[in-house]
Amino acid sequence: MIDLHVHSNHSDGTLSPEDLVALALQSEVSAFALTDHDTVSGIAKAKEAADCSTGSGLPITVISGTEISAAYKNRDIHILGLFIDETDSVLLQALEDAVRARDLRNEQMAERFRALDIPLTLEDLRRSNPDTVITRAHFAKYLIEHGHVKTSEEAFKRYLNYDAPCFVPREYMQPERAISLILHAGGIPVLAHPLLYKLPPAELEALIKRLKDAGLAGLEVYYSSNTGFNEQICYSLANRFGLLMTGGTDFHGANKPNLYLGTGRNHNLNIPEALLEPLYRYIEEHTR
Repeated sequence: MIDLHVHSNHSDGTLSPEDLVALALQSEVSAFALTDHDTVSGIAKAKEAADCSTGSGLPITVISGTEISAAYKNRDIHILGLFIDETDSVLLQALEDAVRARDLRNEQMAERFRALDIPLTLEDLRRSNPDTVITRAHFAKYLIEHGHVKTSEEAFKRYLNYDAPCFVPREYMQPERAISLILHAGGIPVLAHPLLYKLPPAELEALIKRLKDAGLAGLEVYYSSNTGFNEQICYSLANRFGLLMTGGTDFHGANKPNLYLGTGRNHNLNIPEALLEPLYRYIEEHTR
C-alpha cells in the first residue's frame, strides 16, 4: 500500500513527520510522499525517522515532495512535485517567496476577522503552530477552538471560502512556473486532484493540455474524494494525454477526519503499488 499525497504539521496537517512514519508503519504503508504546501522542511525528519525504523522489519520509503499552489482563472490549482531534490536552491528560494506571499495574505485575512470583532492575529496562529506554513486550515482550527464555529466545514462556509467575507485572494505563481521549478529539482510534476476544481470537461482538458505542453508529467488519478465514475474519468484523462498516474489520500491527520493514511476517506481508497515502477522509470530516464 502506498500514498503519494500526505501532509504533516509543517503545513496544514496535524502529525509531525516522525509521527507520519510511525503511522505508516502501523498502517502497513510501504511508501508515502510528504507533500506539504509550499515547503520541504519536514522531509529530512521523515527520512531520518524512516531510516531509524529499519530494525522493525517493515521497510518504509519516504518520497520527497511538495504541493505548490498556482494561479488559474481567479482560483488556485495544486501541482505536486514528487521525487524532488529538496535541497535544490532554485526551488527553495521560490518556496520561501511563496510562504512570504502566504504570510501577507494571512495578515490581510486576520484584519478582516478583527473587523468582524473576532480578535485573531497571526501571532495567535503561530503560537500553537510553530515552524508551520500557516494556511486557511489553521484559521478554521482557531475559530473552532474559540467557539466561533463548530466544524471546519462551517468555518470555511462562513468565513474562509472564496465567496466568504474573510477570504483574500493570494498572488500565486503561474502553473508553468511551478512545473518548471519541480523539473529543475529533478522531480515529477503532477496535477493534484483534477476534479476538485469543478471545471467543465472541455476546460479541464484544455488546462491539462496547457500544463502538459509546459512539462506536466502526471495526473492524480486515485484520490480520496473520487466517487462513482470519477476515478475512471481521471484514468481516461491520464491515458488520453499520456500522463503518469499517481494516487494519494491528501491525508491531514485530525484536520480531515475520517480520512486515513493509505486508504482515504472511510478506507475507500486502494492506491496500486504498481504505480511506483513507471515513476521510478521516469526519474531514471530524466536524470541520465
